[in-house]
Amino acid sequence: MNITVPFYIKAPIIMLGLVITVFILFILRDVLVPLAFATFIAILLNPVCNRFERKLPKAVSIALAMFLAILLLIILLYFLSTQVAHFFDDVETIHAKLTELQHDIQNWVEERFGMSTIKQNQMVKEAANNSRAVIGQTLNGLLGILSVVFLIPVYTFLILFYKPLILNFFYDVFSDEHKQKVAEILTQTKSAIQSYIVGLLIETTIVAIMNSAALLLLGVPNAILIGVIGAILNLLPYIGGIIAIALPVLMATISMDGFSTQLLVVGAYAIIQFIDNNILVPRIVSSKVEINALISIVIVLMGASLWGISGMFLSIPFISVLKIIFDRIDGLQPWGKLLGDTVPTEHLGQLKRFRRKK
Repeated sequence: MNITVPFYIKAPIIMLGLVITVFILFILRDVLVPLAFATFIAILLNPVCNRFERKLPKAVSIALAMFLAILLLIILLYFLSTQVAHFFDDVETIHAKLTELQHDIQNWVEERFGMSTIKQNQMVKEAANNSRAVIGQTLNGLLGILSVVFLIPVYTFLILFYKPLILNFFYDVFSDEHKQKVAEILTQTKSAIQSYIVGLLIETTIVAIMNSAALLLLGVPNAILIGVIGAILNLLPYIGGIIAIALPVLMATISMDGFSTQLLVVGAYAIIQFIDNNILVPRIVSSKVEINALISIVIVLMGASLWGISGMFLSIPFISVLKIIFDRIDGLQPWGKLLGDTVPTEHLGQLKRFRRKK
């Protein structure tokens, strides 16, 4: 006997479930964030482990794959550290230019709005005092990230080691009639995450090279460091690109006279963003799941509110996995369409009215 639950009863239950889920995700963020990163890394390293397992024991294969990944990360960090050291060589010049720029801005504000320099300094001090709590939260978040970094390798190793146990759990939870659908979801989720992460790494490398080359040609100091940071920030959809452009513009402002270089930087980054959005992302990232721009922005902001910077990076892969699941469950397919990037050519309501008239 099938009982139809009225919408006014179903809707509050769904909302309550969402509230409880978000609350649990927020409370357990210190456990779930490293676990989520470890899961994505384990999926990425899985093909490498499988290749090593043909000749080596399982534990040795996992350890070797993780060693190669950590070695690549160390090389990248060493490269960035050399660029940071070069940045500190010019810190005195940058400080002097910032001081001069501050005086120019204060004089302009005083002439334009009649606000004295003393009043401006007082307002800046008040803003600094009010932002101490935010700075403290940011530092706590950075310390949390450092502690998470030590957990991620442990979680990654264990996920790869117990992979058959985890997969069998998903198959055993569902009945035999749904096992084929579960297999499709797991296979496509693994493939989508692998292609997404590998594509992002390649895209980030190319964007870093283009950013650095453009800034070097324009004579912006610390061009390589700013170019690499801009490419990493570009991983954050829409929001990161804005910050990435602001960094070289600020560096050009405090290190060069005039505004021609800043305009050239904006123009160069606009061209790079066009190449990235229209050539690199469609052809290199090649994610099997396309999420529309509206959902991308909303989910990134929600991820930032829930899990901070980590949530911003994890939000897009997470929503991609949800879309894969939604597309294969009959009752959730409309939600999958809402998340997708395919825009229908006809309005369903208008189509129904047209059919009634006929």
